[in-house]
Amino acid sequence: MVATLGGCKEKAQKDDNTDAADSMKEEAMASDDMDGWTVLFDGSSFDNWKGYQRDDVPEYWKIEDGAMVLHPPANKPEGESYNLVTKNSYTSFVLSLEWRISEGGNSGVMWGVREDEKYHEPYETGPEIQVLDNERHPDAKAGTTHRAGALYDMVAPSEDVTKPVGEWNTMVITVDYGEHHGSVSMNGQHIVDFPLANEEWDNLVAGSKFADWEGFGQFHEGKLALQDHGFEVAYRNIKIKPL
Repeated sequence: MVATLGGCKEKAQKDDNTDAADSMKEEAMASDDMDGWTVLFDGSSFDNWKGYQRDDVPEYWKIEDGAMVLHPPANKPEGESYNLVTKNSYTSFVLSLEWRISEGGNSGVMWGVREDEKYHEPYETGPEIQVLDNERHPDAKAGTTHRAGALYDMVAPSEDVTKPVGEWNTMVITVDYGEHHGSVSMNGQHIVDFPLANEEWDNLVAGSKFADWEGFGQFHEGKLALQDHGFEVAYRNIKIKPL
């Protein structure tokens, strides 16, 4: 899909502009300048978070060494999950965070998540940027659109820039409905571009596993989610800047 999208002139022009913009964002986030940014997790509390479809934080999420860490139970009851969502909803934004996955692990970061009784999981409404052990998890062998940094099942990363399991990866996700454009950078490298809220987006969804999912990607204002996929995963230094 990346090659197909890259074939259009509009995409090429966006790449030039987006690479420069991403470099500026990375530099700004590496500095102490927090102008316009809101810290969603500062390493000390879950004040901005709660469990999906619940008011508290699931007991399996702990704060350890400045990170929020999920330790899922070995025998999780069927149908039960421990996804985290933000208490607030967001529309267009730049989200910066660090993630660390366990060996063979799988998780993800979602946006546009709608909490409603008819949606049992955040992924039913929220598009996902994949978090994965590319070397060991079977999803990485299922296709490049399932690898870390991908817009899951829709757009593959241009290259694998993930660090070895156990090390921290810095990820920046941009969702801009005004410009109908989203992107992902990982560890300082721009790896994914995708359209938003237009015909190109509809075509991406139509060609994915989500084609017949009512509500998927339909909510331009929604919660952010950190996925429980049954593996240990950690997140830290989470902040957001509205666009």
